[in-house]
Amino acid sequence: MNIFKTILDSYTGYWNYLMYEITHPGWGNYFYYLIVLSLAVWGLELLFPWRTKQAAFRKDFWLDAFYMFFNFFIFSLVAYNAISNVGVELFGKFLGLFGIENRVAVNLETLPIWARFLILFLVSDFIQWSVHVMLHRVDWMWQFHKVHHSVEEMGFAAHLRYHWMENVFYKSALYIPLTMIGFGLNDLFVLHAFNIMIGHLNHSNMNITYGPLKYLLNNPVMHIWHHAKKMPDSHPYGINFGITLSIWDYIFKTAHIPHSGRDIELGFDDIENYPKGFGSQSMEPFKKH
Repeated sequence: MNIFKTILDSYTGYWNYLMYEITHPGWGNYFYYLIVLSLAVWGLELLFPWRTKQAAFRKDFWLDAFYMFFNFFIFSLVAYNAISNVGVELFGKFLGLFGIENRVAVNLETLPIWARFLILFLVSDFIQWSVHVMLHRVDWMWQFHKVHHSVEEMGFAAHLRYHWMENVFYKSALYIPLTMIGFGLNDLFVLHAFNIMIGHLNHSNMNITYGPLKYLLNNPVMHIWHHAKKMPDSHPYGINFGITLSIWDYIFKTAHIPHSGRDIELGFDDIENYPKGFGSQSMEPFKKH
């Protein structure tokens, strides 16, 4: 395996992809999908605000906007795409040592497309829920996740304020099981686009519960408590860990919505001394704690 060639191809390939996305707006264009979705949810926030005194350009609005583009595009260009491609090749070589050439352990091709998508949705969401719990319970992982919880005023773009290492945590945990089930890039793209929409809504300044579906879908009223500065004594590591689905929290008894959380204080202990800029927040988890 030529690692140097894999790295070079990764950089040039992603650069060409990103430039094509930027210069070719249209249906199926992820770059503009993210922009249009963000503007749409922001517009709904302004029309139907839950916290009416919160400014349109809330605290750290532009910092969160930068995080959005960094985590989804710049980080992939700078490092992640090359690292992940090398990792995929090394994983394939590792399996080859045991004579395993086909990574698909469970073939779902015979199932209807709706059944395949449902399995993909449930498996990936549960994996992400599990990783999210670990981010709160494992101290060195929590140091990275604190970046996301440094949000003090909630809005849609807070969804994508997170440390770039979280890309590694989540995608590493997702890659092997989903590949072995036989899901491809197109399957993952459709699911990812849906999850981004739900994530934007979960962090938005809107009073949404989805009625009876609140026991199935995560929502802003539930998720605001996940960002509460003070955790209940019964759940010191956190509550309401749902990514897209809320059902895992109800199953594993980590759901907690004591009352309307519209005006609760957000963050964590000593947040006033936490770094405020992108660079300092990126370096903070690597310091000795």
